Amino acid sequence: MTTNIFSLEGKTAVVIGGTSGIGRTLSLGLADAGADVIASARRQEQVDETATEIERRGRKTLRLRADVCSRASLEQLLAASLQSFGKVDILVNCAGIIKRTPTLNMPEKEWADVLDTNLTGTLRACQIFGKPMLERGYGRIVNIASLNSFVALNQVAAYAASKSAVVSLTRSLAVEWSKKGVTVNAIAPGVFRTALNADLLDNTPRGQELLSRTPMGRFGKTEELVGAAVYLCSDAASFVTGQTLVVDGGFLASGVNQ
Repeated sequence: MTTNIFSLEGKTAVVIGGTSGIGRTLSLGLADAGADVIASARRQEQVDETATEIERRGRKTLRLRADVCSRASLEQLLAASLQSFGKVDILVNCAGIIKRTPTLNMPEKEWADVLDTNLTGTLRACQIFGKPMLERGYGRIVNIASLNSFVALNQVAAYAASKSAVVSLTRSLAVEWSKKGVTVNAIAPGVFRTALNADLLDNTPRGQELLSRTPMGRFGKTEELVGAAVYLCSDAASFVTGQTLVVDGGFLASGVNQ
């Protein structure tokens, strides 16, 4: 009998920021690949709705809120996950915010808020969920980076700085933790249409520029990120760590497209 090295059967995954946009799609994608998935975020109604979808796929879950800016809430999420499932094999960090502001006038509080969520929030989750993974000698951590980790987009300096740092943090944790059985990788999505950005992408010059710079000539569909996530969380990627897998329709490869 051939073993499916991409299967997540028997695995327990926690997806933080896992109830909307890309995070929700990844939560459901990991469930489709066989994992029990705890999709957590700040809004209880979104947690409940995503949990219902996970259960419809025949997987187990919990209906728990969490905020990456609160270490206590992440510790409670870990404790409840361990109590119900006995282990957490997979952590996916999807929580993030973006604010568009001219950098010259950006208040320091806005800068701090974006970095606290996107960068320090990722660190908090990695520390809290990484500890029992390291003790068990097994874990898969996937962080969400961005095109902004590699190139600048106008007037989102705080977001770009945070996402560049997520790539660096991913490498650092990989160096520290991989000998102990915990791999740490990232996915850098290109431009994907979600409920939050659809109007910007479809009805503004910025959206048109993003489209023209994507060689495939279209925006991504969130389900097109699932394969990358399943791969990095599976035994197929057992020797892959410290990497950032770009899923961008060719955006970063692009120079002149016409």
